[in-house]
Amino acid sequence: MINSPVKEEIHWTVTAEAAPECQQLDSSIDVDVLVVGAGLTGCRTALGLAEAGVSVALVDSQEIGWGSSGRSGGQCNPIWRQTPQKLIDMLGETHGARLIQTTLTAADDLFGDIERFGVQCDAVQNGWIQAAHTKKARTNLRALGSSWAAAGLDIQEIEGDAVLDASGSPAYAFALRHAAGGHVQPLSLTRGYARAAIERGAHAFQRTPITNLERIDGKWKASSTNGQITAENVVLTTNGYSKGAWPDLEKTFHGLFSVALATQPLTEAQQAEILPGKVTISDSRLAIYFARYDRDGRLIFGCVGSSERVDHLGGFHRVKRGLKTVFPQIADIPVERKWAGRIAVTPEMMPHIHEPAPGITAGIGFSGRGIAMTSVMGRALSAKLLGTQADDLPFPIQPVTPIPFHGITSHLIPFAAPAMTLRDRFETLTDGI
Repeated sequence: MINSPVKEEIHWTVTAEAAPECQQLDSSIDVDVLVVGAGLTGCRTALGLAEAGVSVALVDSQEIGWGSSGRSGGQCNPIWRQTPQKLIDMLGETHGARLIQTTLTAADDLFGDIERFGVQCDAVQNGWIQAAHTKKARTNLRALGSSWAAAGLDIQEIEGDAVLDASGSPAYAFALRHAAGGHVQPLSLTRGYARAAIERGAHAFQRTPITNLERIDGKWKASSTNGQITAENVVLTTNGYSKGAWPDLEKTFHGLFSVALATQPLTEAQQAEILPGKVTISDSRLAIYFARYDRDGRLIFGCVGSSERVDHLGGFHRVKRGLKTVFPQIADIPVERKWAGRIAVTPEMMPHIHEPAPGITAGIGFSGRGIAMTSVMGRALSAKLLGTQADDLPFPIQPVTPIPFHGITSHLIPFAAPAMTLRDRFETLTDGI
């Protein structure tokens, strides 16, 4: 039997809800706020502003959800990689405490938004299994889980056979189960936010790249190919695709990549064994493995890649090997699609809010926590534009500070995934559970 090539296609574009009606900008308009970047952050920001009665325009150089938001694994992983105390140490008492409180409700707030705005995005909130691949990772996860449980999150430690029962994977012997976790169809979520914003009066334009942004008479004038938008304030939510959006903005993070595959639908018996109850899973590897189901029972499985070309430097081979490692029961299951996406990773593994000029705000850098935390950021950005003071935001406002030697290290990014994979394999051999 000859295996046919796996189709390189973003799976979510096949199963997503229809996009809202959007045209290319072809005139000149005036609004209170211009939001540049129609991914999850930009669409949720525009929705919050439009709901408050603010005149807002949402634009994207491609289509709504074309970038990271439409390529995500779609998992709602509702805590940070840092303990609550570490957040306070990093951000200070005011913002640290604010972010902790925001994090405690981040997942429920996301699923509440989905219900409140009538977003059809195959939302499932049945929990997230966060698994340890080594003894050291078990120690770290135990400390992380206990600290967030003490802060108020519903987190359960599971060990031994209980991990296999909860996840269907024989690869782990310790995990945290986060009750609030879940998953969504990420492109449908993005389109749903955009549709809700448009229904509340927002203007939305796609295939409208901003070619020039200048300050004239106290307002910002954004020019595109066939039109102009004048606004009191501009919000940049371009995330991993921020090159040219504002000087040095793309140098505040590194653009890493995620590769993923979609299997053929699993049988009912297979679904009862693997990720039973439609939980999600991710692990503690540097080149993290993650998995969840789509609405039709396909397993979505992914890991860290080397570029937006899935096969670059063995990306698809790595994700297939990961599937065999985590779920050997279905190692040979046919794969329907494969795709890749860009992730904006900051040095702190935390999002940034920047205010590089009067009337300009940027919110970027979700570092793999985008499904839950883009909504947190979107609400924060809209609140800021509506008058919330800086000290009351969950993230501090930071200057645009380029990462040292960003140009050099960016050229090395494609080799990061193979290097991380080698380290993960070494750690598993020497310290595996």
